[in-house]
Amino acid sequence: MRVLIMSDMEGVSGIVTWSQVTGGHQMYEEGRRLYTEEINAAVRGAKRAGATEIVAVDCHGAGQDWSFNSFVPELLDPDCEWVAHHAWSRYTDMLETGCDAALMVGMHARAGTPDGVLCHTISTVKWKNLWFNDDLVGELGINAALCGHYGVPVLLVTGDTAVCRESAELLGPGLTTVAVKHGLSRYSARQIPPVRARQMIEDGAYQALQDLGASPGARPAVSPYVPAKPTQIIVEVDTPDKALEFKGRHGVEFVEPLKVVSTGKDWLQAWDQVWHW
Repeated sequence: MRVLIMSDMEGVSGIVTWSQVTGGHQMYEEGRRLYTEEINAAVRGAKRAGATEIVAVDCHGAGQDWSFNSFVPELLDPDCEWVAHHAWSRYTDMLETGCDAALMVGMHARAGTPDGVLCHTISTVKWKNLWFNDDLVGELGINAALCGHYGVPVLLVTGDTAVCRESAELLGPGLTTVAVKHGLSRYSARQIPPVRARQMIEDGAYQALQDLGASPGARPAVSPYVPAKPTQIIVEVDTPDKALEFKGRHGVEFVEPLKVVSTGKDWLQAWDQVWHW
């Protein structure tokens, strides 16, 4: 069983401020360790469920050379491999060569979520709302659609209660979720201590994957997320200068001064027209 782990920092237990997730800040070093240990927890759970190959992708933009490079290498579980410093939402090697399931660890809620800790969608200063057809989505939805394009289901989401709720609404009730904190505001939370949170993540990964590992050809509890084709992606931004970044792009049109629509034969084509990496 081949398992892909896609991860972010904002949904990790113990993290509630930007200084904990931004490279160069003193508190970032503690955040890196908390982040890495939650990856290890998911790896342990996947191994228990029978995974034979596990690749973890760092999807957190921490700034400068820390972006997508926040794992602490010497702390990583030796039974996984990891992808560092690769463009966001562009690692597809494992998806293209056959992946059984994806696990999303440390996720955060989409922009504008009142109880979403450090909530945002891609950029804290540019993207306001994002839709795939009629689905209002955040980064969890983007990652799920990328996996779904290659027929890979997302079976686990960990983070705060807001992103767990968001992901279950998008992907369905069969999804396994692990909430390691409950947002009280964008910058505060009631949290589960990291040691216990890691055990919950390990157990969640095992629960999500054990049916796949038990028998060849077993069907996952969640289907791959594939937006209907042809696909419309709608992006709403905060300011006119940010909207100008979409001007002149093939397949993209302005429907309002701060709202653009990208239309493609499928999700990936529509996404490529708006996402610059």
